[in-house]
Amino acid sequence: MNIAIFASGSGTNAENIIQYFQQQKTHHVKIILSNKTDAYVHTRAKQLNVPSLSFSKNDLENVSPVQSILEKNDIDFIVLAGFLLKIPDEIVDQYEGRILNIHPALLPNYGGKGMYGDKVHEAVIAAKEKESGITIHQVNKLYDSGSIVFQAKCEVKEDDTPNSLAQRVHALEYEHFPKVIESIINTL
Repeated sequence: MNIAIFASGSGTNAENIIQYFQQQKTHHVKIILSNKTDAYVHTRAKQLNVPSLSFSKNDLENVSPVQSILEKNDIDFIVLAGFLLKIPDEIVDQYEGRILNIHPALLPNYGGKGMYGDKVHEAVIAAKEKESGITIHQVNKLYDSGSIVFQAKCEVKEDDTPNSLAQRVHALEYEHFPKVIESIINTL
């Protein structure tokens, strides 16, 4: 299957996923799409010989420009890897059961609009949680509320900062996200 990765930032998860599928040769990351022209994910994509394109928030909200990119690239599956905008309902319907997101906490806690990156880790630490982790879930029409397909946990230490917790959460993302993507695609 042809995979499109949507990313808004640095793209470490995107890079990890691309490298995984280049080695597995089971499915193919066809394109990286970002809502930010200056996102470092474009540099990572170029280094890995994967095309990348940017689109505006307006392009996404109007749906047609992004749908056109997906159709021109014969995209079968979408992965959200640090993508910060809500996917329009029309695309969710078109790709029902074929859009995965990763969230840096154990949903249903610490999810929803505005809960991303360090904001999540800050909230977890402030609440004095004993564990955090990752959640990989299907994307539906609401933020972070689709069916959970996988979770992995890590300890929250008493002296954790958002950065130190993020490092352990990222390790879980890199270890599990590509394998979970592959296992979901293989069931389609």
